[in-house]
Amino acid sequence: MTAIFSIFALFVLLALRQSVLVILGVILAILYLTNTDDSLRFIALDAWQALNKDILLSIPLFILCGQLMSEGSIASRLVALIRALVGPIPGGLAIATIVSCATFAAVSGSSTVTLLAVGSVMFPALLEAGYSRRFAIGALCAAGTLGIIVPPSIPLILYGVMTGTSITDLFIAGIGPALVLTALLAVYSGLVNFDKQHGHWSLHQIFTAAREGIWSLFMPFIILGGIYSGHFTATESAAVAVIYALLIETFVHRDLDLRKINTVIFNTSKLLGSLFPVLMLAVCLTVYLTYDKSADSLIPTIASWSDSPLQFILMTNMLLILVGTLIDIGSAILIFAPLLQPLALEQGFDPVHFGISMIVNLEIGYLTPPFGLNLIVAMAAFNASFKEVCLAVIPFLFIMVIGLAIVVSWPALSLFLL
Repeated sequence: MTAIFSIFALFVLLALRQSVLVILGVILAILYLTNTDDSLRFIALDAWQALNKDILLSIPLFILCGQLMSEGSIASRLVALIRALVGPIPGGLAIATIVSCATFAAVSGSSTVTLLAVGSVMFPALLEAGYSRRFAIGALCAAGTLGIIVPPSIPLILYGVMTGTSITDLFIAGIGPALVLTALLAVYSGLVNFDKQHGHWSLHQIFTAAREGIWSLFMPFIILGGIYSGHFTATESAAVAVIYALLIETFVHRDLDLRKINTVIFNTSKLLGSLFPVLMLAVCLTVYLTYDKSADSLIPTIASWSDSPLQFILMTNMLLILVGTLIDIGSAILIFAPLLQPLALEQGFDPVHFGISMIVNLEIGYLTPPFGLNLIVAMAAFNASFKEVCLAVIPFLFIMVIGLAIVVSWPALSLFLL
């Protein structure tokens, strides 16, 4: 009876367009009041245990690092170097757009920040070079989503926290799929723009761009190299990244002053203020489901629906793509990761591989109408209509689905470095 009432409350709140925070709060209150000695104080106790984890420190630190770099000039310097290297080849500026997004994603860990930071530089450059407006919008929207699969990635951290999967393993496992998705998008972008060539190679230009962008290139090596070599944990690498970004942008590039740093701290605090309450309640829900063994009861039910691991993963893919269009990826991971991972393990999937597959699924949701986040951001960033943005991303959606099929069907792509 409690489960039916909770599901009814969920649909009512969704129909009323309530926030994920309100939905989780109401459902938790129903569950705790009816099944835990009629006391809400257990929510506070479980919430404290949820947030009392060292790994959670990496989330505000990586967000702060991304904000520091977006306010500074690391994005523009990275883009300038990539343009100098690949821009002159046929379709090179299109390829440079994809590679720039992937590279900046590796130092920011955010899809939205990547889209805005690289888009502000590359969108006018693409239009000036004769590329179609539709292609430019679609390419930046699609490549911007790489921010959630290229490590360090906040969604990967959230998935690790919610399921107990090693975040270091998830970071390493994300490298192969990220490279494949980047390659697919870059090859497509180069082929459809093969008739466009922008300038010629200039050793002087390459040298100048490399000299100005060399400090920016060290960032991914510091983060990933430190984690992969075992010198840093994810939290320690985030702290080192913040210090490095602050020192470079303040004393080397000299693009940050006290006013901008205040803005960065304020923006980071706003993001955390919306993320951590949802995270707290989501972990409380996970604790309750573990105590109640609700997830265990789902296993035979799902098993009766799916006759094979292939059928299970296809059903899961469709569910996650739908979820990715309706709610933001952080909330989707917080709600669905602890529910779906036990089912995936029962079907024989590796927990790390399933985590990467889930993130790529939700990545496609960023581009899927009507609620894809990157579509909404692109409307404001590029002064485009919703119809224009949706039409622009259609060919890239097909490319992303191909990439998803490769990631899901080829576990070694995610696991070969582990």
